Amino acid sequence: MKILNILNNSSTITGFILLGFPCSREGEILLFILFSIVYLLTLLGNGSIICAVHWDQRLHTPMYILLANFSFMEICYVTSTVPNMLANFLSETKVISFSGCFLQFYFFFSLGSTECFFLAVMAFDRFLAICRPLHYPTIMTGRLCTNLVINCWVFGFLWFLFPIIIISQMSFCGSGVIDHFLCDPGPLLALTCTRVPAIELTSSTLSSLLLFIPFLFIMGSYTLVLRAVLRVPSAAGRKKAFSTCGSHLVVVSLFYGSVMVMYVSPTSEHEAGMQKSVTLFYSVVTPLINPVIYSLRNKDMKLAMNKLLRIQKLMS
Repeated sequence: MKILNILNNSSTITGFILLGFPCSREGEILLFILFSIVYLLTLLGNGSIICAVHWDQRLHTPMYILLANFSFMEICYVTSTVPNMLANFLSETKVISFSGCFLQFYFFFSLGSTECFFLAVMAFDRFLAICRPLHYPTIMTGRLCTNLVINCWVFGFLWFLFPIIIISQMSFCGSGVIDHFLCDPGPLLALTCTRVPAIELTSSTLSSLLLFIPFLFIMGSYTLVLRAVLRVPSAAGRKKAFSTCGSHLVVVSLFYGSVMVMYVSPTSEHEAGMQKSVTLFYSVVTPLINPVIYSLRNKDMKLAMNKLLRIQKLMS
């Protein structure tokens, strides 16, 4: 009752309570330690890829420039949720301000949109490199790569801007309790004083377009890549091509497989526990394991990582 009274001073709420993962105080401390370690490892892993690409001249190619930007985006993505989650573990009230909630909402979904676009652009890059190897240097120039990176960021941050602004202008009633660890559209829309089907439809449509158009583009690109790889006469050439593309396909599968469960229908009646688990997987777990996937399956990246470790040892 203590935390509910904070927000119930008026009929229209001005803040929200993020329940997160309700458990005993000892359990919250353990979760705080666990997610702190996960967060630090995520920063370390993705930061290492960025540094490796920056310091190794051999990696100054479109493929690795895109990967470095993707890693930077992953750092931003996990930072949009985990620090607030950690603060909530230590908080008694679990309150997030109205503006804080919608800022998190905006950055979390904008960075998720940016990830969808980056995954599509990275698939396009692999398609050109494998299916059009002779034309690749003239098509995927530094200028085109830069433009693609800029467009990913710009379109990612514009995609959900309009519905988020509209939702933020709505009135919210009730307890203000969100049974989640972040400000998610489903629970937020459920707290509005008046349901607006048009907004729910718009959010669902934008989510569907964002997910399925890049996903179909990625699948189409890799279908053509697979056809081209199977025509490569040497086993070594096929192995190298599969190794290069395999890591990206694993990342695509992990991200899209979990995201599609949640956001094609943002107001559908998913169980709260399932919502949290799936969201936790694609927003916290995948940014942690992506550097491992890209490093273990890529010889050039492993060499660059070893070089980076040697540099750090010399500096220490």
